[in-house]
Amino acid sequence: MDWADGLPADVLLAILHRLDHIAILLAAGGVCRSWPRAAREEPSLWRRITMRGHEGIARWLNRCGVACEAVRRAAGQCEAFCGEYAGDDGFIVYLTEQAPSLKSLRLISCNGVTNEGVAEAVKELPLLEELELSLCDNVGGSEVFEVVGEACPQLKHFRLCKKRFDVTVRNKDNDVRGIATMHGLHSLQLFSNLLTNKGLETILDNCPHLESLDIRYCFNIDMDQTLLLKCARINTVRIPDDPIDDYNLEVQSPIRTYCFRFRFRI
Repeated sequence: MDWADGLPADVLLAILHRLDHIAILLAAGGVCRSWPRAAREEPSLWRRITMRGHEGIARWLNRCGVACEAVRRAAGQCEAFCGEYAGDDGFIVYLTEQAPSLKSLRLISCNGVTNEGVAEAVKELPLLEELELSLCDNVGGSEVFEVVGEACPQLKHFRLCKKRFDVTVRNKDNDVRGIATMHGLHSLQLFSNLLTNKGLETILDNCPHLESLDIRYCFNIDMDQTLLLKCARINTVRIPDDPIDDYNLEVQSPIRTYCFRFRFRI
């Protein structure tokens, strides 16, 4: 008899709730007979799905497939999904079909996700309260964020983090117009974003409920008197040069000056 077979169901579920969902799907079945049965038959275990880390197996693991299996096991009850390297357009559309009550969607380093996929997905998520699209290289721009603002009227938390601030990129306020349509935001994090003072003022004027603002590494921002006055109503403000000790995503050295290369013919 396996040691866990005699455990009460609530105790077994409490143990499983402490595990990462990738670990449950890949390893729990090898521990004892009770674990895969509980993991398979208890949708509440998959109500809030987190799939981060596991870099050592990322090369051979089909993360999108694993993510789809996790969502399937939720049996329509999934309310929150957080995935790192674990999503593409096909997956997030599948997620919206299987989780119509989703309130939190966090995608990190999901380069298979595009603006088109996000725009299609959020139209089916009217209850969404939290959205993160960090280090997703193929997502950005006001057009897609305008769709988010219109489709998700209950959105309260938005996080858009980039790997690197690069001053040489021309379109500085590319995301601003779309973010400014998210009128109900309570918290906003724009790490390494290129927005300017004018862009930030536009967001502040259109998001009157902000309680937390994080613009670290947004080095086009100059916290002048106008911005300081507009930010005075916000409880927590992290400015461009604030420490990043508590930041938990990949950061690359910022490019803060223009460098020109000249070629000479001899």
